[in-house]
Amino acid sequence: MAWVRIIGPEQAEGELAKLYDSVPGKPDGVVQAHSLVPRALAALLAFYKGVMHGPLDLTMTERETIAVTVSHVNDCYY
Repeated sequence: MAWVRIIGPEQAEGELAKLYDSVPGKPDGVVQAHSLVPRALAALLAFYKGVMHGPLDLTMTERETIAVTVSHVNDCYY
């Protein structure tokens, strides 16, 4: 859960609603924490797409392993 005010998917309108719709499933807490600044959310989603689905010489398993390892090192059990 975010510690900042968020706009949930049910209240989202305009650009924010479109960004939420671009996320598979329900937008998680990290996505919703960026809801007050849709431009920042758009940049976050573009970054994520590039890292996780862009042209790298890493398998999806390797990418996910790196993400889990970084989260663990940062004491983030999200």
